[in-house]
Amino acid sequence: MEYASYLAGLDWSDHPDCTHPLLALVAREVNDETSDAARADLVPMIPEVIGVTSDDPRLVPALVARCVRLVVPAISGRFQRTLVAGLLTAEYVLAELDGRPAGKVRDESARLLVELPDAVAWATKVLMSRARPYSFGYEREAPLVVAGTIRAVTDFRVREGDALLRRLLSEAIEESRLWMPTGVESVVKVPDREPGATDNLHDPAQQAAECHRGY
Repeated sequence: MEYASYLAGLDWSDHPDCTHPLLALVAREVNDETSDAARADLVPMIPEVIGVTSDDPRLVPALVARCVRLVVPAISGRFQRTLVAGLLTAEYVLAELDGRPAGKVRDESARLLVELPDAVAWATKVLMSRARPYSFGYEREAPLVVAGTIRAVTDFRVREGDALLRRLLSEAIEESRLWMPTGVESVVKVPDREPGATDNLHDPAQQAAECHRGY
């Protein structure tokens, strides 16, 4: 995110205003959980997060659901229950914001959940005890779910974990764009560099080679 802020012409920061806060969190977590050897593969995606933001409150639960759906099938059954609870909560928040019937789950999530009956039963039992609307305080809850989802990839040593993390970031960017205002340009190209020019402080290849740098 630091280099994204630089390309956007903003102050050097890993929380730039040019990217939705939850998408920025995804980018930071993916960068941190990706192995040093594979981190350079994330560099071409840096410009893609610039300008991707929206005031639509549905972006947050939709992004949570997209991330969780991608990771759940790859991890152990015991931890799946927690992520399924996060997925159901995101779907319930979306239903509230859309004015749909309480507990209505979109088809893309329903297709996954039907394959996980035990996890769904456990998560539903836990969530049924919730007295307040699911959307109450959800913007504080969502980052915890997203961070836990991404860290599960490395915590459970998922096979081809780097590839899954890269795909997760790509799909998170794609999902976030769906909620942007119509006609807003989101992608900023990396500026051309003079032949032989060097700028180690802001060189993405240099940053990607270092641990926890690049995003």
